[in-house]
Amino acid sequence: MNTPRIDLEALREGQRRTLAKAITLLESKLESQQEQAREILEQALPYSGDSVRIGISGSPGVGKSTFIEAFGLHLVEQGRRVAVLAVDPSSPVAGGSILGDKTRMQELSRSELAFIRPSPASGALGGVAQKTRETMLLCEAAGHDVILVETVGVGQSEYEVAGMVDFFLVLALPNAGDELQGIKKGIMELADALVINKADGESVNLAELARGHYSAAMALFRNTLQRPPQVLTCSALERRNIDTIWELIREYEQDSKAQGSFQHKRDAQARDWMHHLLGEMLRDKLEQNETARGLLPELERDVTLHRITPFAAARRLIECL
Repeated sequence: MNTPRIDLEALREGQRRTLAKAITLLESKLESQQEQAREILEQALPYSGDSVRIGISGSPGVGKSTFIEAFGLHLVEQGRRVAVLAVDPSSPVAGGSILGDKTRMQELSRSELAFIRPSPASGALGGVAQKTRETMLLCEAAGHDVILVETVGVGQSEYEVAGMVDFFLVLALPNAGDELQGIKKGIMELADALVINKADGESVNLAELARGHYSAAMALFRNTLQRPPQVLTCSALERRNIDTIWELIREYEQDSKAQGSFQHKRDAQARDWMHHLLGEMLRDKLEQNETARGLLPELERDVTLHRITPFAAARRLIECL
């Protein structure tokens, strides 16, 4: 199958159709298309990086899509070019995804300054699409200066998305009832802000109460966290306090750039991702190695029967390379 070439200049001009095609190549499992995707990534890399990358997580029902649309609309009204990378959970049975984010963010999707790309999680750890990091680079090369990454909010997704963004925002409900119990130190070490959404109608007082509980709990971590996360309330439905959240992120970006920690964090993320890819590639090489494939069932049996240690078994497999 002949794959149309991606025009780098069209990508840099921000043509959405070209950007969508390039991302489709990234997500393809065909070797010929993967090779072209690697080429366009290499070409786009010098033009990437000039954005603020924001991860948005939270449990199902917290209003992530409503918040992202309200937040995105606020940004495009200021002339910002926004890319939304919304990860949809793939079915573990059929492998399909709903991919319905454009129907959930109808107003934002109509803006010429916004690009919304739902991507299937495809079994990646924590529901974060395997190609999300590379997709961010393409969006930046296409001129998008704010990248929003929405996760499915389950399992290890918070850790995955925090490892690829500059600012990690966690959404919470005003009436969860387990404010203190629900706080895990690991998540607080990742979060840069905790936002109580749905602070509207009869839930305004509940949201303020939850904010107080969360803020008090943050005090417990002040000795272990360099910068305890800010706790805010908002109503995505009524688009209230959205501007305050953006100002907080802008201040964080400016402060961290002035201190040098902004680029230091990105450099560390790039190194970590390289090591992650190295592990994946080594695993792929082993799966393609006939000797290793033949040896694997025998070694698995010997490990199960305690005839050999897992370390020794792994070493024998590595020696096949």
